[in-house]
Amino acid sequence: MIISVASGKGGTGKTTVAVNLALSLKGDSQFLDCDVEEPNAHIFLKPKITQSQSVSIPIPQVNKKRCTYCGKCGEVCAYNAIAVLPKDVLVFPELCHGCGGCTLLCPENAITEKGKEIGIVEIGEVKDLRFIHGKLNISEAMSPPLIRAVKKYINNSKNVIIDVPPGTSCPVIEAVKGSDFCILVTEPTPFGFNDLVLAVEVLRKLNIPFGVVLNRADVGDKEVDKYCKDENIPILMRIPFDRKIAEVYSKGIPIVEAIPQYKQRFEKLFEEISHLGVGR
Repeated sequence: MIISVASGKGGTGKTTVAVNLALSLKGDSQFLDCDVEEPNAHIFLKPKITQSQSVSIPIPQVNKKRCTYCGKCGEVCAYNAIAVLPKDVLVFPELCHGCGGCTLLCPENAITEKGKEIGIVEIGEVKDLRFIHGKLNISEAMSPPLIRAVKKYINNSKNVIIDVPPGTSCPVIEAVKGSDFCILVTEPTPFGFNDLVLAVEVLRKLNIPFGVVLNRADVGDKEVDKYCKDENIPILMRIPFDRKIAEVYSKGIPIVEAIPQYKQRFEKLFEEISHLGVGR
């Protein structure tokens, strides 16, 4: 079963829920940190990294001796990574998504591709948990190719927890695709409510079943509760605003290790998701 843990905004406790849920699973399982722009699950899980692999995307290289400046490469590029001038072709690597369309459609075979490293994938182990995360190079803008590289390691025979980037943009969609269930972590604040609504719309478009975990549940207002009730969205778990949780978080210690009763709560969370009948 593949469970992604997402949030419409950063700072809601998404990684906290993902890490503690993963540590509460029984048997061999996987943890994928797809928040590649700022991965931090390793701070809590402390895996022993055993493998590291560079990830590159193909960037077009134009042979101007063969190019006739017909403009077809610029026309096919949806991201404006190629600009064709009357006697020149400009390539903007920071905009390129590495799709290869320009190379395929060039009538003069004037375009080749050169790999550009965008980050690394690291693999490790912690107890019965196989750990995989991506680290996007500083200044790189294209995280979806690296997220895809991380997700190639998914083993469908195991339970998989995916820590998703915050927000509702392309990296989020890339990370949640293929999930059997998505946990949306939010907080009872106006910002939390607004971004939860956006995340719900995305998951409904993707047709991925989901439920909500309400973090810092005893502060703020009741708008999230009202919205979930009106939209028939299950609130799967409530985590209180607790000084002890904040203290262990600041030390990089998972909740289930510092406060043992929480392990039962996260086990119950997994059971509740499993009982919804969405597993493969």
